[in-house]
Amino acid sequence: MNALRNERLRMNRRRFLQLIGSGSMATAAFPILSWSDPVELEDSIEPIRAKTLSYIASMRLTGDPYGRFRYSTNTTKPTLYSSTYAAMTRHLYNDLHSLSDRQRQEWIDYLQSHQGEDGLFRDPVIGRGQAIEHLSWHVTTALHCLGVNAQKPLTWIDKYKNKKVLKSWLDARRWGYKVDYASNIVQNLCVALQYARDFHNDGDATEPVNQILDYLANRADPKTGLWGNGEFDLDKEIDRSRAIQAAYHFWLLWIYDGKIIPYPELAADQTLKTQNKNGGYGCGVHNRKYPYLSSACEDIDSIDPLVRLMLATDYRRDDIVKSLKRALPWVLTNQTDSGSWVFKRGLDFKYGHSEMYAGEDVGGMFPTWFRTLSLAYLGKGLPDSFAGRYDWQFVKSPGSHFWCDVKTV
Repeated sequence: MNALRNERLRMNRRRFLQLIGSGSMATAAFPILSWSDPVELEDSIEPIRAKTLSYIASMRLTGDPYGRFRYSTNTTKPTLYSSTYAAMTRHLYNDLHSLSDRQRQEWIDYLQSHQGEDGLFRDPVIGRGQAIEHLSWHVTTALHCLGVNAQKPLTWIDKYKNKKVLKSWLDARRWGYKVDYASNIVQNLCVALQYARDFHNDGDATEPVNQILDYLANRADPKTGLWGNGEFDLDKEIDRSRAIQAAYHFWLLWIYDGKIIPYPELAADQTLKTQNKNGGYGCGVHNRKYPYLSSACEDIDSIDPLVRLMLATDYRRDDIVKSLKRALPWVLTNQTDSGSWVFKRGLDFKYGHSEMYAGEDVGGMFPTWFRTLSLAYLGKGLPDSFAGRYDWQFVKSPGSHFWCDVKTV
């Protein structure tokens, strides 16, 4: 019986992928994934887990030191981002215990060797820019998965401990139609401050975190619970998607500190509206050609807050459960036969650099982690599902790989 169910699941996946490549896509007749029989979902996470871990192992460069990974089958060089995604995905699946002491230490040493005196982690392959701050909290998360803290203090945050300097910096962000871009930058700083506060015993980082959260709360629209200075047309799917993506980066900052987000009921209303015809979330932010084939970011940016809201308040709980049940099979369609996971179906994707590139329907290390994280959060929201029956592993480190309780309304 299990073999029959798994074969039916594979057949449905193949049919869905055939639709992606069909002529109907060119006429904007986007495929609608229909799951009439819920037992066609996997009975166990194990087949998915095994394929995912096998793919990650295939991306590791052999030889010393342990812990170097390339991004995809289309790349050749190891990247620091890829190493963090390998650690975090294996941690989710409780696979890091299989490391020998030497392997674990070599992996830790490899990550730590990229930290500068200012506390930021730099990958010479990636270069400079805002990505350094983004990369750095991924590295600190990966280090926590491996059981250690960052060695050096994050002194790059020191100038933001001045209240006037921080306010001026926040004021200079793009709070209108580009707030989804600004949200990443603000998240990068606040995550670093939270990390310094909690893991380097930096008491001077406490007030800047509170200042950022207060600033964000004051900028949230009390009519929608979102950000953007009213410049998003929330009746347009793509605008709503971008607004939710911005909010997701902000909401995580409250959730990590165990606090309820601003306007939680409005947040639930708006996030539920992002679900598209295929069961995923969002429309065209990263996939203009096939807008209902939502990206790994679009999906988790709605799945994560919906799950956390459902567990923090009873508001629209049944609607959220129904939405998550529709999302689960969609997320599964994004795993390839190789075990990797794609960022977006039907198109290639470059994650900022040629050494973090994956061709059309080729998986990469970033979406493999992010879609596995989506699966883990779906498990939290759907405890009776096959994903919910698995004992996912999280860390309490700021960013997005954490799980913690939040205050109820």
